[in-house]
Amino acid sequence: MTQVSERLVRLLNMVPYFQAHPQISHEEAAAELGVTRKQLLADLNQLWMCGLPGGGPGDLIDLDFDGDNIEVIFSAGMDRALRLTSPEATGILVALRALLDVPGMVDPEAARSAIAKIESAAGSTLAVDDPTPAESASAAAVRAATRTAKALSLEYHSASHDAVSTRTVDPIRVVLVGDNSYLEAWCRAAEGVRLFRFDRIVSAQVLDEPSNPPEPAVAAEPDTSLFDADPALPSATLLIDRSASWMFDYYPLRVVRELPGGAFEAAMTYASDAWMSRFVLGFGSAVRVLEPAALAARVRESAVAALHAYEDG
Repeated sequence: MTQVSERLVRLLNMVPYFQAHPQISHEEAAAELGVTRKQLLADLNQLWMCGLPGGGPGDLIDLDFDGDNIEVIFSAGMDRALRLTSPEATGILVALRALLDVPGMVDPEAARSAIAKIESAAGSTLAVDDPTPAESASAAAVRAATRTAKALSLEYHSASHDAVSTRTVDPIRVVLVGDNSYLEAWCRAAEGVRLFRFDRIVSAQVLDEPSNPPEPAVAAEPDTSLFDADPALPSATLLIDRSASWMFDYYPLRVVRELPGGAFEAAMTYASDAWMSRFVLGFGSAVRVLEPAALAARVRESAVAALHAYEDG
């Protein structure tokens, strides 16, 4: 599916486009707009429900597209050039720059071009401290495959198993959950929909075959249950020192309570005791296991064994 930003731009241009091409056929319009006829009809139905404040029939864009041709009956002012106030322009610039920091959500070159045009029209620039980092090759490949409906070969690092696997997927859409962007795709090996976090995609290659996810998977809303506590998985309660509070930006942790001095008690689900033990040990004294007792004992035994290994050396 196309990204939200691409569809919004297309919808904003549709009314003047159809006014400039009266009685154009569905097939011709879909070809020129670069979408399928099914997507064109979805866009027309969406546009048909948009318009001026008030929401009454006389305020909404009116289109005739039931037959073989498309005609604009009422434009609701969408044929007039958009004029932005200074605060509106600044708000759009801030939003565009924020999207540039989220891998895969927008075409960086298109966003930078839009920023330059808005800044030029506004007669000023929005100061930023750091330049936007270049898009990674894997993010560009994922975005291209999603846009062109091509299958992907991914090398992906699974945080729960601390391992890299290779899998072939059929992209569905790019979604934003919290502060991270994910590829929602049909994983052929797992035979199910999976979410792949962009910063854990080691490499991505667009394949010369169409993406073909099952229709129910495409029609369904993005499944973010991955980010909720899974009752089928064990959960650990961790005591996280203030010095390690950055963990909340990178790992699926849920704050149980905040303690004096900036420490936290947090819950985290995990796939195996072995992985969780290694994970906690990597933080030294900054992270301790409070529960379950068996996991705390395993971490303690592993730490003691490591110290003995150094002593023996």
